[in-house]
Amino acid sequence: MRNETTIPESVSKKRFVVGMVIFDDMTNLDLVGPMDALARIPAVDIKLIAQSSELITTDSGCRVVPDVTFVDAPSLDMLFIPGGPGINKLLLDENTLGFLKKAGTSADWVTSVCTGALALGAAGLLKGYKATTHWTCRDLLPIVGAEPVNERVVIDRNRITGGGVTAGIDFALYLIAHLWGKDRAQMIQLGQEYNPAPPFNSGSPDTAPDNIVEKFLKVSERNTKARKEALLSLNQVG
Repeated sequence: MRNETTIPESVSKKRFVVGMVIFDDMTNLDLVGPMDALARIPAVDIKLIAQSSELITTDSGCRVVPDVTFVDAPSLDMLFIPGGPGINKLLLDENTLGFLKKAGTSADWVTSVCTGALALGAAGLLKGYKATTHWTCRDLLPIVGAEPVNERVVIDRNRITGGGVTAGIDFALYLIAHLWGKDRAQMIQLGQEYNPAPPFNSGSPDTAPDNIVEKFLKVSERNTKARKEALLSLNQVG
């Protein structure tokens, strides 16, 4: 984990507002993993923020109710955005990118998990920062001016990015340890019984069998290509 940052005074405040941007076709665990851990901190006030007050449907069919919209969102101590198939539309959505840019400029912390980093980048929030994202899209980060790092969690000043999906739990624990202390993070980890023992060593392209990596790249090729084209088009407009 890259850690190049200082902790702002907002962490010591009684109320720490975390704005989590939600959208159709986001990935459940990208949101729920970090949210579950952060919700264990008494000072944290989580707000689920969406373009409208309508229900959000995730990529697995779960329904999520926004707390506030872009228009009435409060001032944030931390901005967070998950990833998922729906990120493709967000990369071309001026309303969402505008909100991210505005909220990210004023927030003490700007964060993401998985392909949420691409949306931060499209909003101009990762220029000059080290970052990570889902492994299939890590090489797209330079398009938005970020330096890709092959790690589960990357902290560069006040930018914190997590890798794909399950890395969101690691992201949250690193964040909690960084802001509220290792003891608090370890208590939460123990309460969650987060002690991974996967049946296969296929959680990374570095360890998964070559044929599995090739199959996954094939099924994800269209999504990755669409994301690259969207980011390149934004650069051309800029």
